[in-house]
Amino acid sequence: MATVTQINYQGRRFQPAERDQLPPGTPVPTGVYHQDGHLVWAEFSGAGVEAGRLVGHCDHTGVIQASYCWVTTDGRTVAGRCVSSPTILPDGRIRLTERWHRIDGSSGVSYIEEVVDR
Repeated sequence: MATVTQINYQGRRFQPAERDQLPPGTPVPTGVYHQDGHLVWAEFSGAGVEAGRLVGHCDHTGVIQASYCWVTTDGRTVAGRCVSSPTILPDGRIRLTERWHRIDGSSGVSYIEEVVDR
């Protein structure tokens, strides 16, 4: 895997790396990212998420530090912070390793990958 130097997230779409494990017919969660200088934000929805937002900043290596919140399709709210570290995959797409901590005290690591229309 290549070393990350500088990434612009503007217009990139991301989905969970394990999206093929979702039940058939489940809308795949998709996030659309935007960037203006160091400011990064995204909108996401799918697979139980009615609407979600992320906002944060990106350093010169492409690492994003952000806060996020979303509303589930059953009306619950989820919020927290994450640090997302990029890796460039062999095919040139970006994979983000997201270390997250929610305000409910839970934490974990998730992986999302760039989706490219071919």
